Amino acid sequence: MTTAQRVGYVYDDRYLHHNTGMQMMFGSGKPYPFVDPTLHPSNHRLVMRTQQLVHLSGLAQHLEPVDAYAAPVEAITAFHTPEYVAFVKELCANGGGETGLGAPASPESYDVALLGAGGGMAAVDAVMEGRVKRAFANIRPPGHHAIADKGMGFCIFNNVVVAAHHAMNAHGLERVLVLDWDVHDGNGTQDAFYGDPRVLFYSLHQDRLFPQDKGLLEQTGEGAGAGFTVNLPLPAGSGDPTYRAAFDEVVIPIADQFKPQLVLVSAGQDASVHDPLGRMCLTTAGYRDLTQRMIDIAERNCDGRIVILQEGGYSETYAPYCTLAIIETLAGVRTNIEEPMAVERMSVQPHHSVVGLDARAALDAIRAEHAQHWSALA
Repeated sequence: MTTAQRVGYVYDDRYLHHNTGMQMMFGSGKPYPFVDPTLHPSNHRLVMRTQQLVHLSGLAQHLEPVDAYAAPVEAITAFHTPEYVAFVKELCANGGGETGLGAPASPESYDVALLGAGGGMAAVDAVMEGRVKRAFANIRPPGHHAIADKGMGFCIFNNVVVAAHHAMNAHGLERVLVLDWDVHDGNGTQDAFYGDPRVLFYSLHQDRLFPQDKGLLEQTGEGAGAGFTVNLPLPAGSGDPTYRAAFDEVVIPIADQFKPQLVLVSAGQDASVHDPLGRMCLTTAGYRDLTQRMIDIAERNCDGRIVILQEGGYSETYAPYCTLAIIETLAGVRTNIEEPMAVERMSVQPHHSVVGLDARAALDAIRAEHAQHWSALA
């Protein structure tokens, strides 16, 4: 591969030092009453095991290392309030605690969260400066739930929002596409750009899973940003065919009309068939397919510039394989590493081969809603 074809890869061992502790009952902060406590769902293992698979598979030789840097505070406050950033810093200096609903921090988390956001910025820099054509940021903590003045849902700083602002502020872009395929709605990202026509934001997620009042079909933006928020709430169990249809019928036509100058993806692999926090049943094959569709959007519209940032994924054994499939697709390389048998197991399930009636109804409603704003859907 030439340098122009190589894929940038952001990873830093310091990401593993964000310690989310033990699993608690969500929203109460109380421990489960079991003798054997379990690690918090958003622990270090997803990022760590993805890193291990990258090396075990031999994929690392096809990737260009991109060094993360700590995001400067002014980059974080392009979205987050200065008061919230100061609160997180002080909270961590005093031993850690909750930065918001379900978003724990340890003493190391402030510095790691800056490094996570900076990892996304570094990936954007590498792509925009032409050092690599595409990039994957294997970073943590995740970010897409974090809102301006508090953390939420395992997220402290909103990495993809920081990356998008960096692309516009430092690299002069006027049109950025952000797509979120995490099983949970990207509510923080929606809030950040709800009135901003420079950013086309999509969220494909399990309908009303979390947060239950965000990611609704009728939430399409406001003011100058009306129509630039595209929510695709899908029924549980949708599976690979429904996601493909959502891309073909809604995501791709709107993206090609918008003509982005950079494509960003919030990649949460918690829509997978084995995930304990979602019920969407995507397979590694599904993630390869979605990644290729995003690559194709970038190739048609912005010389292939695409950056994918890690978000959620809570099956400690399957999610890393889904992430590996994404990185392989970015690199145009299929490794020989043995995958779990989910594709074969799912092949006999109806939703793995066809779009179900409830999914069909959801897609028709989504297309009708957004046809009001995008002639490509008319």
